[in-house]
Amino acid sequence: MQIRVGLENNIEGRSLAWVLDHPGCFAYGSDGTEAILRVPQALITYREWIGEKTGHSWLSDLEDFDIALAEVFECYKVSSGNREIEINAFFQDDTRLLSAVEIEQASQLLTWSRMDLEQLISPLTPQQREQKFSGERWSIDGVVRHVANANWWYLSRLDLAAVPRDQLSNNPVERLNQVHVLLISCLPALKNCPDLKEVDGETWSARKVLRRALWHIRDHHFHIEHLLTLL
Repeated sequence: MQIRVGLENNIEGRSLAWVLDHPGCFAYGSDGTEAILRVPQALITYREWIGEKTGHSWLSDLEDFDIALAEVFECYKVSSGNREIEINAFFQDDTRLLSAVEIEQASQLLTWSRMDLEQLISPLTPQQREQKFSGERWSIDGVVRHVANANWWYLSRLDLAAVPRDQLSNNPVERLNQVHVLLISCLPALKNCPDLKEVDGETWSARKVLRRALWHIRDHHFHIEHLLTLL
C-alpha cells in the first residue's frame, strides 16, 4: 500500500508531514527528512487509535506500506495591516472533493478526538487547568479554548461559522463542545463541495478545513499530555 504524504516546511520553525488520505495522521520533524521518517510510527499509532475506538476500523488491513512524497509546500508570511500572517499549506490534494465515506469517517474522528480531549482533562481541578507553565503560551484551559477558537476559525474560512464567535461560551469545554456541534453539522455541506476561497492571501477548500481541524485537535491533545507531565 502506498501512503501519500504532503510536506509542509517552515511551519513555526518545523516541518510537518501530512498523511493525505488519513486526516488526523501527521508527523513533525526538525526538517522535512525527519518528519517523513516519523510518518510510519505516526501511522501505526493512528491505526491503533482507530482500532481502539471501533470494531469496524478502515485501517485494520494496513500492514506493509510505502511512503510516497506527493507534494511539498514552503510556508511564508505576508503583511496584513500591522501584523504578519503565516500562509500555510494548500496542496493540490486539497482540491479533491470529499466523499460521503470520508465525511462519515471525519465525523467519527472528530467526535473521538473531542471525547479524548475531555477525558484527558476531566480529572483536573480548576486550579490545575488554569495553571501557567514556564515557556508555554497557554494554561490547559487556554489550550482547550484555543482548539475551539481555531476550529471555529477554520469554518469561517468557508463562511460556515454560523454562530458568531462572541456568542460562544466563555467556559473552555462548553466552547469546545459548541464548536464541535457546529463543525459536525457543517460536514454534510462539505461533501462534494468544490469551492475554493482565498482569505487573507491563503487558499481554503473543504478538504483543507477538515485536514487542519482534525490535525489541530489531535495536535493539542498531545500538547496537553505534555503539560500534564509538568503539573
